[in-house]
Amino acid sequence: MKIELRPLLGTSAGYYLLMGGMALVALVGLAAAWFMEHNGHIVTGMNNQIVWGLPHVFAVFLVVAASGALNVASMASVFGKTEFKPLAPLSSLLAIALLLGGLTVLMLDLGRPDRLIVAMTHFNFKSIFALNIFLYSGFMGFVIAYLWTMMEHRMNRYTPLVGLFAFLWRMALTTGTGSIFGFLVARQAYDSALLAPLFIALSLSYGLAAFILVLMLTYQGSGRPLGDALMARFARLQIIFIAAALYFVLVYHLTNLYFTKHYDFERFLLLEGGVHTWLFWLGQVLLGSVQPMVLLLHPRIGQMRHRIVASALLVVGGGFAQMYVTIIAGQAFPLVLFPGRQVSSSFSDGVISSYSPALPEWLLGFGGIAIVGIIVMVALKVLGFLPERLDDEAMQQHAAFLATDHA
Repeated sequence: MKIELRPLLGTSAGYYLLMGGMALVALVGLAAAWFMEHNGHIVTGMNNQIVWGLPHVFAVFLVVAASGALNVASMASVFGKTEFKPLAPLSSLLAIALLLGGLTVLMLDLGRPDRLIVAMTHFNFKSIFALNIFLYSGFMGFVIAYLWTMMEHRMNRYTPLVGLFAFLWRMALTTGTGSIFGFLVARQAYDSALLAPLFIALSLSYGLAAFILVLMLTYQGSGRPLGDALMARFARLQIIFIAAALYFVLVYHLTNLYFTKHYDFERFLLLEGGVHTWLFWLGQVLLGSVQPMVLLLHPRIGQMRHRIVASALLVVGGGFAQMYVTIIAGQAFPLVLFPGRQVSSSFSDGVISSYSPALPEWLLGFGGIAIVGIIVMVALKVLGFLPERLDDEAMQQHAAFLATDHA
């Protein structure tokens, strides 16, 4: 039996209530962006030392998660895991939605969104930011083409090839996002080639967590069956991805501790950084990495949906903590203007900067998440992205159908 894709049917009050709530959050976020644009960033918590604030945390997290959300589709078409094939369209849809949500927040937070056309027509190819414009647009194009080959039966034979290009481009996209920070040699928190593979590992964990949450929410809301065996496979994958991300975090900090010039920053972040230290150890490491792995190690995890949901939420929360530590703490630590010398002035040179996000920044960030939800919900309602059944029996019959078809 081949698993069919069906749009969401009916006129559920819960669907339209959720859609209305997300539309309201998105509008409030747009209003917050207008408020910051009209009054200037003086109304935010940012200052001359910390120029990338909380909206950048939301934006970078969404962009990184977009790359990882495509992993389910890549496993089906690139790595031959045919059991994930029915979920490939949903995976691609979520990747597009997350990228659009992240880029919307990024564009509105930087100010002067009307100047976007200049950034898209005038390039400085020595700048990693200019290169990322090509990576974002290329990723969007490849994933749309990937979706087309999956949804149009006449184009199915091209799905593996286009899927391979989409997979390679998403690796490049995440490498470029990590390199935004890795190329900033003036900041001790950055200036490391390890940030590129670290962001790739983080994307796998964040993207799968977001995909699991969307999958379980849509199937619970639509009353469609979702099999224990499939959820157990996702849980095992999540453990591997979390462990890989935690490994690269460990290597990154051990590498920094090995080089004397990074020692002061590592001491600040790991021991003396106040809220940044707490976010790293409690948010990123303990609650965002160790606790989800512990929850998912149960032998009957496929039947324990509350654990899977809790672990996915913890991974997402830990991801925001990771991005906050990476972006905000990296700017809070003072620049080393003259190595080997102490520098102080009335311009706060040599001083650790403080930052407290203002309400408009929070609203803009949540508005970006709401845009992701709106895109996903409208697409699920209009087009057939959602498999009709994913229970264990249907998955077994689908596997047998594919085996017979290939034979």
